[in-house]
Amino acid sequence: MSFRSKLAVVLGVIALTAAACYFFLLTRKPSHPAAEARSSYADPGACAGCHSEIAKTYRLTGMGRSLYRPRPESTVEDYSSHNVFYHRDSDRYYTMLERDGKLYQRRHQLGFDGQPANVVEYAVDFVIGSGNHARTYLHRSPEGKLIELPVSWYAEKGGYWAMSPGYDRPDQRDFRRAISYDCLFCHNGYPGLNERPTSGGNEPILTGALPEGIDCQRCHGPGQQHVQAAQSGRATVESIRGSILNPARLSRERQLDVCMQCHLETTSRQLPGMLRRFDREPFSYRPGEPLGDYAVYFDHAPGQIRDGKFEVAHAAYRLRKSACFRSSQMTCTTCHNPHQSLRGAEASQHYTSVCRTCHATAHPSGTKAGMNCVDCHMPKRRTDDAVHVVMTDHFIQRSAPAGDLLAPLRETDAAAEHAYQGAVVPYYPDPLAETTDNELYVAIAQVQNGAGLQAGIPRLQQSLDKNHPVRPEFYFELGKAESKAGRKQEAIRWFEEALRRQPDFRPALKELASALVDTGELGRAAATLEKAETGPTDSGVLTDLGNVYLRLGNLDKSESALQSALAANPDEPEACNLLGLLRLEKRDQTGAEKAFRDAIRTQPDLAAAHSNLASLLAGGGDYAQAKYHYEKAIASDPAYVDAHHGYGLLLLLTKSYDGALAELRKTVQLAPDRAQAQSDLADLLAARGSTREAVDHYRLAVRLKPDLADAQLALAKILAQQGNASEAREHFEKAAESPDPAIRQAALQGLR
Repeated sequence: MSFRSKLAVVLGVIALTAAACYFFLLTRKPSHPAAEARSSYADPGACAGCHSEIAKTYRLTGMGRSLYRPRPESTVEDYSSHNVFYHRDSDRYYTMLERDGKLYQRRHQLGFDGQPANVVEYAVDFVIGSGNHARTYLHRSPEGKLIELPVSWYAEKGGYWAMSPGYDRPDQRDFRRAISYDCLFCHNGYPGLNERPTSGGNEPILTGALPEGIDCQRCHGPGQQHVQAAQSGRATVESIRGSILNPARLSRERQLDVCMQCHLETTSRQLPGMLRRFDREPFSYRPGEPLGDYAVYFDHAPGQIRDGKFEVAHAAYRLRKSACFRSSQMTCTTCHNPHQSLRGAEASQHYTSVCRTCHATAHPSGTKAGMNCVDCHMPKRRTDDAVHVVMTDHFIQRSAPAGDLLAPLRETDAAAEHAYQGAVVPYYPDPLAETTDNELYVAIAQVQNGAGLQAGIPRLQQSLDKNHPVRPEFYFELGKAESKAGRKQEAIRWFEEALRRQPDFRPALKELASALVDTGELGRAAATLEKAETGPTDSGVLTDLGNVYLRLGNLDKSESALQSALAANPDEPEACNLLGLLRLEKRDQTGAEKAFRDAIRTQPDLAAAHSNLASLLAGGGDYAQAKYHYEKAIASDPAYVDAHHGYGLLLLLTKSYDGALAELRKTVQLAPDRAQAQSDLADLLAARGSTREAVDHYRLAVRLKPDLADAQLALAKILAQQGNASEAREHFEKAAESPDPAIRQAALQGLR
């Protein structure tokens, strides 16, 4: 078989912080969140009728400006000059634009011809953040999800553009990171949803208007009864006041819980820092109840270098380390008035006066001019997880930490926290009560993101075997852990256990289907995804279903599923890539090329799409552009086997033999069981005179795939030349069984 033919074969077999406002019931199982929100929560604007001064000052606080639609009067960013940002690590240009009163972020790259390519543009529909430190932007997708935009504005140094937190890396999510329930919980009010959060998943699909900012009911609880009493004209002052929660009347612990529902993030890294209890819906916490009834918080094991971590949402976490906090009855409101923000000299004077209520004799000779208690004992620091943000460290210390606390950080360096391997320990409530549920949550914390995977899996299984919980999530988490550990059959077992308890639990259906694909059970995977498809439209489920249908050879069903996925979310890159493969199966090379390019436009680092496009271009003789896309694929995913294999064959075609040899060696290193790659490498080695090594690779190729006739023939010829007639005859006979007449004829000639 010629190298050009082999390239065609490769082408043909390419594998496929702040707060939220509306809440539900205090009971553990709300009847329906939307109904509860309508019946218990007042229109946020109603509060200003009686509390106009508080409402006026509150609107200027960070919480009051936590999320809003962009308006000219609130825009401080520069959209006309200094509005282009180049992100070197992902090789993408971003331009922030204002056009016809609307704000946009546009991304482009320089393509094969040096001209702008992969151009996309998304409208800014919402702004997150007051702008005191930063502003991040959201786009509302046609699917109803909120998508975080990749570039944020930072207030430091007078204001500048840089990547949003979590994006300063080569494999950044670009315009594909959907906002989760957890984000909305701490950044805005209760949104309108088209599905119950308990149906699984963590990306809300929004249907109605989205509230703008956090309102009074976040801290005071549902206000409908209070408003009705105040407007009735019949209620007494005492009954009106008694119909709404005043956090000041709560115990110290419950007061702190009101603040800590959003300001107690132990870490934003993948630990997990918090597990919401599975019988609680995302927006169901109500002020006055113990926060531990809603969620369990976790931290790194003590004694780690991570004990000094400092992150954006660390105010309560760092405060709780302080001797001042542990030795007094102070709360957050000891220093902060949640209804009003202080700035400049007024803030400095206020915080110093608070400190002096306990430390009146400190510094009797005074301090340096312009200095105050906070400057030394709660200094501003650059945060580890949002490296362009400087915030006050709420860990009250006798002396400031050593070093330059404002020194620039690289997100990629700070992200080393992701590599944490070790125990995950309960943090809050402290102590954590010894209950069946808590035992399960502590076990899940070990495995959910892999920090303590090997020890955590048997621990979680033992807890499940002992306690037999009724909710599906517990079994689902063990299934995910087993899948992460590479034990797919065990993963399937536990996903099925989850589905026995809730047959429509979509996360388990999706993960079960993925595990079934990995084990080659495509029919069962298709049936499982068909069940998952019966819920609200999910472009991810439809894409996975299209993939399975394609692998089963059901092209019509595959096309229907993929087109439905793209109708729900036109920016689903995997669906575009799969559609390209489907077009190839239908001999539509023009349609395939467009689909691959659409996938790359949406996700410029999608290695599979680059590799597939490169193979298509090489098959059509456009070697230069094929080379470009193979190199893009390998740069995006250095372990992508198809790209190395195809690139090796292309370099062979273009007589770049040293490069071809390197790529084919890399292919068999990554995939030693790929028979065709072993044979291709052997062909090149034999052509360059490395006969002994070529024989080794031919033997491996035919052992992996005995019907690989061209390898059988080539091996037989070398063995015959070496005088090994008996073994040569064996391989000639195998080659003679080939359906290819040229190979068969050559094998018969060798036998003669």
